[in-house]
Amino acid sequence: MNRIATFHLLSWRGSAAMFSALAFDRARYRRARGLQFLRVLGTGSGASTAPGLELGRTALFAMFDDETCADEFTARVQARSGLVESWHVKLRSAGGHGSWRGREIPKLLAEGQLPPSGGPLAMITRADVRAKSWRAFSRDAQIVDRELHASDGLLAVVGIGEAPILRLGTFSLWRDTAAMSEFARQRPEHSRVVARTRREQWYGEEMFARFVPYGAQGTWDGHDPLRV
Repeated sequence: MNRIATFHLLSWRGSAAMFSALAFDRARYRRARGLQFLRVLGTGSGASTAPGLELGRTALFAMFDDETCADEFTARVQARSGLVESWHVKLRSAGGHGSWRGREIPKLLAEGQLPPSGGPLAMITRADVRAKSWRAFSRDAQIVDRELHASDGLLAVVGIGEAPILRLGTFSLWRDTAAMSEFARQRPEHSRVVARTRREQWYGEEMFARFVPYGAQGTWDGHDPLRV
């Protein structure tokens, strides 16, 4: 079975529609054909990956049995009333590790290869932050966010979360593998924070997953970041 993941960034006509989506979208889509995994997510403020909330915007991450089921789901999401903008992308696994609410997403998805150096790469990071580590996490997240936005090769990024605090993550798009790797391994503040999270055991659960993005539809802040 060749599983496929999708990511959807949705801007709504007002905060009431956003809160309705957060409250009811999990039930709305639970019987979607071929759906294996779904998370309904709030988003951070603008392009910030630090803790925060963007009113009027939500996101979805889903995994399906195959590409046909993923396409059917995307068409259903696109047809929702109340949307003022939406961006959708299919994702093939390019490796990673960890789990999301007990599901080892990188292993469950069909294993793929990292794209050529000139091809785009998507990255999802997420973690359940321990309550005792929240203050330190929040402070260092601001520092890493500034370093992230100064990185060459970042195409777009959004903070994502299952809750306003403690269950947070990021979805980012990169020009190529080299750009993503340079940030992940060579940026000093990011490297310092990663080492600290491991030393102080900030997370109860974490996931770092790479994907090859393809088949994007719609716009994200007025354009498709994969068409550069």
